[in-house]
Amino acid sequence: MPRTPAQALEILLEGNDRFTVGDRLHPHQDADHRAALAPAQHPFAVIFGCSDSRLAAEIIFDRGLGDLFVVRTAGHVIGPEVLGSIEYGVEVLGAPLIAVLGHDSCGAVAATLGAIVDGATPTGFMRDVVERITLSVLAAPDGLTNSDAAGEAHIRYTTDLLVDRSSVIAKRVADGSCAVVGLSYRLAEGSVRVIAGPGIG
Repeated sequence: MPRTPAQALEILLEGNDRFTVGDRLHPHQDADHRAALAPAQHPFAVIFGCSDSRLAAEIIFDRGLGDLFVVRTAGHVIGPEVLGSIEYGVEVLGAPLIAVLGHDSCGAVAATLGAIVDGATPTGFMRDVVERITLSVLAAPDGLTNSDAAGEAHIRYTTDLLVDRSSVIAKRVADGSCAVVGLSYRLAEGSVRVIAGPGIG
């Protein structure tokens, strides 16, 4: 298992390459590995992704049981429970990488654009999701006219926010034991691009 953020990111991207071309290995999905994991888990990455049903981390990164500690919310919006879960992944489980996983054609981002441009604010707690995405969409140079640019801006915003809001994450990033990277997934192609966290090494 990888011990550095760079090694963890490399394994994720290699797995995504296999998934994209249809040459998956399906690692760590057998009965023996399941039994070996029962006493404890040691994931090599925390994946904080959008809840979109087309964004299943273990599948698109070609990984298996015990590899990834996955936290998901619509539009990968952050709340106390999310931060606590991610902190657990790095502080207690020792994962050297946090990957924020967004994607193109994000419904939560589209709803936010609709609320800003057309005043079509959703009801119920969906409004909270839109409100938490609004700042990042407004910060994008062409975020109000380009939904994919708005989505990528939100990935960068979320990546920065994790370090800004969590002293646990910030400390580990500062000492080099963990890194935060932003990834954008293309739904039609199945490929992942790194769009934030270029200092990882």
